[in-house]
Amino acid sequence: MIETRDLTKTFDNFTAVDSLNLKIEKGEFFGLLGPNGAGKTTTISLLSTLLLPTKGEILIDGQQLTRQRPDLKRKISVITQEYSMRQDMNMDEIMEYQGRLYFMPRKQIKERTEELLEFCDLLKFRKRTVRKLSGGMKRKLMVCRALLTDPEILLLDEPTAGMDALSRRQMWNLLRKLNEKNLTILLTTHYMEEAQSLCNRVALMDHGKLEEVSTPSALIESLGAYAVDEMTADGTQNHYFHTRQEAIRYLEELTGQASLRETTLEDVFVERAGKHLISK
Repeated sequence: MIETRDLTKTFDNFTAVDSLNLKIEKGEFFGLLGPNGAGKTTTISLLSTLLLPTKGEILIDGQQLTRQRPDLKRKISVITQEYSMRQDMNMDEIMEYQGRLYFMPRKQIKERTEELLEFCDLLKFRKRTVRKLSGGMKRKLMVCRALLTDPEILLLDEPTAGMDALSRRQMWNLLRKLNEKNLTILLTTHYMEEAQSLCNRVALMDHGKLEEVSTPSALIESLGAYAVDEMTADGTQNHYFHTRQEAIRYLEELTGQASLRETTLEDVFVERAGKHLISK
């Protein structure tokens, strides 16, 4: 389990993470959502010990995480937004280099590499250098590299940024399979469909503060499960209803162009996070 207690990070007079209290259960797929500058990436950096907290603490299975606890740090792997891999190395070399950083025996590196490349459907591309890989293949290779040490927690910072729709869906399927193996996953994303599809629970953040934690379905239900999109001279107006019958009755009274659909987590973000948070 991951727990943060009053976790705070300040840079000079700027507070990036402000007294964050969060609990993520073992085996959970958890999402951090919020506008740019909400503190999501800083939180990931604190959990990976890349940054040290100004105050507060992080607990992993009840024990305080510090840079002096390699046993706890080994439980965590992180995948950043950037492609942080040597462009002239092939997949086998990337994996071997990572294993040597963690002093893994060569035989174990070879066995895990074979297993992970096969799991991510990359075996047939293993001799390609990184510069010749597609964006989706690079992301998959970063997942393989992160899993080499058999971590219990995977931190993902915008893992599908820049991917095309097909590659993004392939990555979703891969992450689901990993989570089914009881891997705890913490995800930051700007793709609300991604969070709705993958996460058991999500947290809304803004200006470093935790706004709300709930399931995607509960957040959607609180706004209204059905949406009527009304086309007006000022643009599209969205109206939300808790039952389909209410939405249909409203739709029937409209004289202009309109459509009925199910509400999504993106609607929640725009209505409850977007408008509310931006207005602060």
